[in-house]
Amino acid sequence: MLARDNIIKKAIEAIMTLNDVMAQNVAMEALEAGIEPEYVIEEGFYAGINRIEEMFKEGKIFLPHMIAAAEAMEAGVRVLIPSKENMLSDMKSKGTVIIGTIEGDIHSIGKDIVATSLQIDGYEVINLGVDVPVETFIEKSMSIHPDIVATSALMTITMTNQLTLEKELKEAGIRDSLKTVVGGTPVTPEWAQAIGADIYGSDASDVVRKVNMILGSKKRNECPPKELLAVNASH
Repeated sequence: MLARDNIIKKAIEAIMTLNDVMAQNVAMEALEAGIEPEYVIEEGFYAGINRIEEMFKEGKIFLPHMIAAAEAMEAGVRVLIPSKENMLSDMKSKGTVIIGTIEGDIHSIGKDIVATSLQIDGYEVINLGVDVPVETFIEKSMSIHPDIVATSALMTITMTNQLTLEKELKEAGIRDSLKTVVGGTPVTPEWAQAIGADIYGSDASDVVRKVNMILGSKKRNECPPKELLAVNASH
């Protein structure tokens, strides 16, 4: 087996076995071997996380396993991101994203994976954390002027705060200057459309792909793809 393939195999294994030390060691081994950080993250760590997410959806593992897998991924990515940042130091950021879990909700795993994915893809990400009041999103948006405001809601009772955020952004007069992304277990494309969000993301890769699409069309002064306008995404 080629060294490159072996490292990817070990990266996936580190996530599947919830081993943050192994993830760090694999990341360092990859850097020493001259393997691109993006390749290790996407083909190794993300591949492992995707398998873990599938197992979670099938009821084969539980939330603590998901959290441990995310922590393992983050441990490995922390080793790789400085290298990624050095490579991009002379490149302009693709945009600024404010992200957080909406007020009343303390779940962070999905939101953190999305934040990391956007950062790896070249965005400047301001992660506000969990249980973030709508007012904080407004204040940060008015001071930072982001391209994207993304919120996660993991409980049905907190989803209404995503609607409140849409209303408050309009009242503050800044809604038209940015795009909004919503996601989370109970969130659906229909909900995103109903509240007026620009993008619904089913997972991290979905969010990154659609943020790239909508910001790309914005820079070219084109209408956003119908995929984003009509149902905001597929789950």
